[in-house]
Amino acid sequence: MAASVTSRALSLLAAFDEHHRRLTLTELARHAELPLPTAHRLVGELVAWGALARTPSGEYVVGRRLWDLGLLAPVQTGLRQLASPYLHDLYGATLATVHLAVRDGTEVLYLDRLSGHASVPVVSSIGSRLPMHATGVGKVLLAHAPADVQQAVLADLPRVTAYTITQPGTLRRQLARVLRDDYATTVEEMSLGGCSVAVPIRRGDDVVAALGMVLPSLGRERPRLVGALQVASRGIGRALSASGSE
Repeated sequence: MAASVTSRALSLLAAFDEHHRRLTLTELARHAELPLPTAHRLVGELVAWGALARTPSGEYVVGRRLWDLGLLAPVQTGLRQLASPYLHDLYGATLATVHLAVRDGTEVLYLDRLSGHASVPVVSSIGSRLPMHATGVGKVLLAHAPADVQQAVLADLPRVTAYTITQPGTLRRQLARVLRDDYATTVEEMSLGGCSVAVPIRRGDDVVAALGMVLPSLGRERPRLVGALQVASRGIGRALSASGSE
C-alpha cells in the first residue's frame, strides 16, 4: 500500500515540466491518471509537506522544499559550487549571460545561470532543459556524447527558430568542428537575437559539463570570448579533479 501511495504522489510531481509549471487540480489528476478525489487528497498532503504550493489563482506549483532538496544532489553540490567563482569571473569580465550545463539524456540541463546586462532573449533558467542541437552548450555536449545519444538526437531535430539546424548532415559537420576547435557557437538557433559560444569542461579526459555565454552577437569578440571560456573551463576542471566531485 505504501509503495502505491508513493508512486501516485510521484506521478503527481512528474506532471510538472518546463512547459507545465502551473497546473490545476484537474490537470494534475489527468496527467497522473488519478481519480479527482484521490488527486485532491494527495495534493493536499504534498502542499502540507511543502512539495507543492497553491497560488492565489488556485493553481499548483512546485514547492520550495523540493528545490531545497534538489540543491543537495551531488551534481549540484559538487560541480555547481566549484564552478560558481569562475562563472562570476566570466560575468564580471564580459557582462554576458553565463551558463553551466550538463547532458541529461538527449537534452541539456542547466545547472547555473548568471544573467547578463545586454538585452538578449534567453530562454534558459536554472533547472530547465533545452534541445541539444539548438544551444551552444548542447552542441558541445552532443559532440562528446556516446554514439547512441548522437543518433537519437540526430533522428529528431525540431525547428525552434528559422535558423535552427534541422539537417542531420549539417549538424554532423558542426559537431566535427566542435571536436576540432574545442568550442561551439549558435546564431539565433534557440531564440531570435541571441548568439552563444560554449566550451567543454573536462575532468581528466572526460567531458562532464559545458560552459557557455549568450550575447547579441559574437563578431570580432569571438576569439576573446572563447579564450575566456577556456581559461574558466580549465580552472573548473582542475577544481573537479582535485575535489573528486562528480
